[in-house]
Amino acid sequence: MATTRRSRVYTISLPAKLAQKAEALAQRDSRTMSEFFREAFRGYYAQQARRAMEEIGEYAAMRNPGYTEADVPRLIKEVRRAKPPRRLARTRR
Repeated sequence: MATTRRSRVYTISLPAKLAQKAEALAQRDSRTMSEFFREAFRGYYAQQARRAMEEIGEYAAMRNPGYTEADVPRLIKEVRRAKPPRRLARTRR
């Protein structure tokens, strides 16, 4: 009975010096090269997610003129009052 592989295999190339460093780090931490690169990817992915969140936070800080959570209900009412009423869809007769 054949088993289905749960992971994908990639082939990567590294310059000799970088490969030596990667192998040394993997060996130091008693990891296989696959484990080493999986962890490296997880770290990179987490770093990118943090950077995106920081950028969103910076954008939000620039757009917020000092509103607090307590202001939200009032702001919602103001926006709803400013919008024109929705038109009802015509029904065919």
